[in-house]
Amino acid sequence: MENFVYETPTKVYFGKEEELNVGKIIAGYAPKKSVGSFWWSVCQKKWTVGPRGKSVGSRRHRLCGTWRCDSQSGTELVREGIALCQREGVDFVLAVGGGSVLDSSKDIANGVANPDIDVWDFSLGKCVPQKTLHKGAILTLAAAGSEMSNSCVITNTETNEKRGYGCSCNRMDFAVENP
Repeated sequence: MENFVYETPTKVYFGKEEELNVGKIIAGYAPKKSVGSFWWSVCQKKWTVGPRGKSVGSRRHRLCGTWRCDSQSGTELVREGIALCQREGVDFVLAVGGGSVLDSSKDIANGVANPDIDVWDFSLGKCVPQKTLHKGAILTLAAAGSEMSNSCVITNTETNEKRGYGCSCNRMDFAVENP
């Protein structure tokens, strides 16, 4: 066995219906406005109505809306998500889905916090994000490990090139996992 160092500052909330507490969890980060980033085809009905949708908002912050992602993280949707967050004054990103949605949300949070840099430049290694928005994840698929990793993989939708980059800004503040 090889030696290794394992570090993950992501706080994990694990258990049945833990996602119903997400509004309280988010409130601990004191955001003024948050956005939900969803894999739309999977989560649209489940997360926009009922107890799960109601749990996201709270009296302390407002969910300004939801943002669609797809099964392949792409720069086009990421840039649209950044524009929405900037326009709405969003300071917290909640990802609901699997690895692609989480990676898109990481890139959105990094892009909003570093407005003078194109997010694709992070993937090209031209620069490293120096700050990010607070962000959390509710997993709908346990597979990629994106909720615990410092990496972010994005596809440039103009060139069809897929690249990843790692940095501490890519870490989720928390992850909710309901088995």
